Amino acid sequence: MQTHNNREILKKVKKYKKLDDILTYLDPEVANVISKIPDRYKNQVEEIRMRIGKPLMIFLNGEDYFINSNGQLRKTNIDTMIISSKNVYKTFRILSNYSVYAFEEEIKNGFITIKGGHRVGVSGKAVYGKNGLETIKKISSLNIRVAREIKGVSKKVIPYIIKQNNRIYNTLIVSPPQCGKTTLLRDIVRNISNGISKDNFYGVKVGIVDERSEIANMYNGEPQNDVGVRTDVLDGCRKYDGILMLIRAMSPNVIATDEIGDENDIKAIHEALKAGVNIIATIHGENVDDIKTKPIMKKIINEKVFERIIVLDNSKGVGTIKDIIDGSKYNSLLNKGI
Repeated sequence: MQTHNNREILKKVKKYKKLDDILTYLDPEVANVISKIPDRYKNQVEEIRMRIGKPLMIFLNGEDYFINSNGQLRKTNIDTMIISSKNVYKTFRILSNYSVYAFEEEIKNGFITIKGGHRVGVSGKAVYGKNGLETIKKISSLNIRVAREIKGVSKKVIPYIIKQNNRIYNTLIVSPPQCGKTTLLRDIVRNISNGISKDNFYGVKVGIVDERSEIANMYNGEPQNDVGVRTDVLDGCRKYDGILMLIRAMSPNVIATDEIGDENDIKAIHEALKAGVNIIATIHGENVDDIKTKPIMKKIINEKVFERIIVLDNSKGVGTIKDIIDGSKYNSLLNKGI
């Protein structure tokens, strides 16, 4: 049995919990190779990429590495393991629990979420029907993203976004890709949901619209990440639909969502504000000037909807707080204190 073989492999790496979770879902041939990478890297793996006919690769510490059959990491594609169609097929079968049809709704969105909140991106032949994209067949590549929950990353920003009377400021997190915006958003949600006793903040009801299944990492209806005791999650739901549904059904004080940008997102944010609900959202961008180049975002920024704008980069590592801006005056709060 494949799962039995993988369990045998795991005996060697039991202390690397996140990697352990992933290895049980991989073709044993691939799992065996990855289990051999140096111990110092095992808790740093962020992505595992499998492409038919291409080298096995992992992503860690901001860089790609090839892997040879002995688990050695290489910067060049010399003597590295080449992924076969069998490797991808077997892995995909295990990921879908040998029932691809049961996962078709997820697959047509381009990914599968597995236990532990890890997300597996899927590429292959897109199949369209009368209702649009129906599924992806002839899988050619898989990208396994290791879910990592980092608690405490919002410690620096929390004092800037909470108000008196158990309220928060409407907050926008601006960040280039892979600079920690979702990790920061998740930790903010956890804190404001649980409450922060030292700041006399007793906690608020939070609704998460998790369109891309990246914030809570739901699996079988249960968040795989800690998003707080007063938090409700709408998983895989479009932001416009989800925001309106939460307002009507769950009476949240705050709604959090990731990667806003289209016109419907902005309409839904306005509906939330009219209902007295605060918003925490993220957007891709380098800074405020960058996001204002997008006409839809320029309008909402100029309306001063977001009272706090947090700008991230990776200048001092992933998740560096570059600035915290007062959304009404556009002055930096980070350098002047609260």
